[in-house]
Amino acid sequence: MIYDDDNGQMVARLAGHRVLVVGDMFLDEYLIGRAVRLSREAPVPVLERTESFALLGGACNPAHNVTALGSRAAMAGVIGQDVAGQRLLAALAAAGIDPAGVVVDAGRPTTTKTRLVAESALRVPQHLARIDAIERRPLDAPVEAALLARLEALAPQCDAILVSHYCSGVVTPAVTAQVRHLARQHGLLTVADAQADLGRFAGFDLVKCNRAEAEAELGQALGGAADFEQALARLLPQLEVANLVVTRGSEGMSAIQRGQPAMHSPAVPVGDVYDVVGAGDTVVAVMTLALAARLPLSRAAHLANAAASLVVRKLGNAVVRPGELAAALGREA
Repeated sequence: MIYDDDNGQMVARLAGHRVLVVGDMFLDEYLIGRAVRLSREAPVPVLERTESFALLGGACNPAHNVTALGSRAAMAGVIGQDVAGQRLLAALAAAGIDPAGVVVDAGRPTTTKTRLVAESALRVPQHLARIDAIERRPLDAPVEAALLARLEALAPQCDAILVSHYCSGVVTPAVTAQVRHLARQHGLLTVADAQADLGRFAGFDLVKCNRAEAEAELGQALGGAADFEQALARLLPQLEVANLVVTRGSEGMSAIQRGQPAMHSPAVPVGDVYDVVGAGDTVVAVMTLALAARLPLSRAAHLANAAASLVVRKLGNAVVRPGELAAALGREA
């Protein structure tokens, strides 16, 4: 693959970092089949299964993106003492992710999200349904204590801590407090993908959320660029963070840094969008690595948008490789 040297050098700066990823760990299962007829039992298609596979989901997906881009990731979270947990550990190993921070809770099932997907020779695969096996209750005290101890042991070896909050009980107030403490103690970059409870991440270096989550936090709808500029200026001091990013889907993202005006980074044009699952995970992983490399927020946003344009063309949680990201940046030039 041939790409511009400057883009290649920029992407190369995303490699060589060590990121501790903390959050809700999921196993994403895919059952794929070809629609052959309508069922006589109900007005639904009958699928003849053609393949099935499992992918790293939840907080495991940004960790996978970190390793795919040439950095190292250690995973901290909780799984159950079950078959799904063993499959998840095997997938982490296959992706080169260090599982040293993973705690096994015999009383809590491993979160599994099973997607039923129909394929067609004429169209992109279509999601028909998703069944989640999920436990949302907060961690039991002994499990939480074990997770906090794993964070304390792993943090000194890292450059950044990335918290991926999927609202499934792992990212407790004690966990975020521990992350802040360890970051101060060891001089670490702190990043949160805050799908809810944005205020929980006060003091972090970067918090990312999407439009709906920002609207929920503000209690108002957001429309054009001016709305996002006002929202960012209001939320940044309210959340007490250094940088704030709001993703806007096909409109890219808006961001603000303390002491600077809000900025907008347009989305990179894409052709067919196959699947948006996991695109936000890719965005936060790339931005974490970019900030760890001391790139400016505007450059981090641009790299993240380019990476997102690649993963939405793939089915399921996907990762970006350095060569394809550099090539995508080269096509924009």
